Amino acid sequence: MRIDRRVEDLLRELAPQILGALVRRYGHFDAAEDAVQEALLAAAQQWPADGVPDGARAWLIRVASRRLIDQLRSDRARRDREAAEAARVPPEQFLAPPPGPGSAADRDDSLVLLFLCCHPALPQASQVALTLRAVGGLTTREIARALLVPEPTMGRRISRAKQQIAASGVGFALPPAAERAARLHAVLQVLYLVFNEGYTSASGTEVARVELSDEAVRLTRMVHRVLPDEGEVAGLLALMLLTDARRPARTAPDGALVPMAEQDRTLWNRDAIAEGEALVTDAMSRTALGPYQMQAAIAAVHAEATRAEDTDWKQIVGLYGLLEQMSHNPMVTVNRAVAVAMAYGPAAGLTLLARVAADGRLAGHHRLDAVRAHLLEMTGDHAGAAEHYRIAARRTDSLPEQRYLLARADRADRDGEG
Repeated sequence: MRIDRRVEDLLRELAPQILGALVRRYGHFDAAEDAVQEALLAAAQQWPADGVPDGARAWLIRVASRRLIDQLRSDRARRDREAAEAARVPPEQFLAPPPGPGSAADRDDSLVLLFLCCHPALPQASQVALTLRAVGGLTTREIARALLVPEPTMGRRISRAKQQIAASGVGFALPPAAERAARLHAVLQVLYLVFNEGYTSASGTEVARVELSDEAVRLTRMVHRVLPDEGEVAGLLALMLLTDARRPARTAPDGALVPMAEQDRTLWNRDAIAEGEALVTDAMSRTALGPYQMQAAIAAVHAEATRAEDTDWKQIVGLYGLLEQMSHNPMVTVNRAVAVAMAYGPAAGLTLLARVAADGRLAGHHRLDAVRAHLLEMTGDHAGAAEHYRIAARRTDSLPEQRYLLARADRADRDGEG
């Protein structure tokens, strides 16, 4: 079933708000998510034909609430749960009509939902996965790819996380300041991954999913307002702004992917760059350094270069070295290999890439082969470059990336023949 893109975008935007409203009013995180999915499905079936109703959010809350109430009544009929429910939610609340405009549930509870998903009762990996599912709206496949985990493993992880939240009985409210800080690492990782999935979609026909990256920026701004003295929150917001500033130049008129080295930098959003640079400069001057600040600093160095050939690659190599020490993420080393190649030659980059290639977390990831192909092309090994470009193309689910990589492979073949 295909639905209008505008309806699809609206449903994605409203989904975490509807889930937040239901969990605040009724609890039962797991059952509430099921009810929201049913309401979204009903909207996807009705709205394209009947039109989006006035008060679309209220419509979804009403439908989801009815589904949830029906399910809770059915559950209580099967099991003797009256005592447990009475201890947490007054019975008459289950019979109450869905909340109307102006009620507490009419507000946007996305931030509260975000911290709920990052509850310390959950392992951090489950916090990230559940938040991507409930707040970011990503599919299990997309989450698995973002976290370098097999899809069946991720499905089980999300299911267990929902069950743990449902059984915890945790209240739906922002946690106290001390507990909020303890959850911050998982919250920031979630927002980072949601932004990345929006900026460079792991699957599908489009380079980007703007609604996801915009939502990640919105939520990060909310967290920054709550925790203004946290340097890593400011660093992540700066990173998002500096990265998203390049979006207008990332695609050609025909939708083809344009790599950063070939982008028209006059199209970059200079207001976003200025805001991002100010945020990261302030954070690095007064707070402890962290991975997001380092990534934002790297993005700022790129933004400072008005031409690709003016990029200070040696400074970027140094920043990636510091980031490696903080994050221990093999993808950071892959990115540093590119910077090393640009600063000191492709042979040095390939040597570094060979060292990280054995890391099992990169197995089957297209980025490793794409970078190897690029560095081989720089050395003049056009046959090797073409081979690895094609391997990388087979390993990505993003159609624009596939087309770009295959085009690079064809170009390498032609250069080799010449």
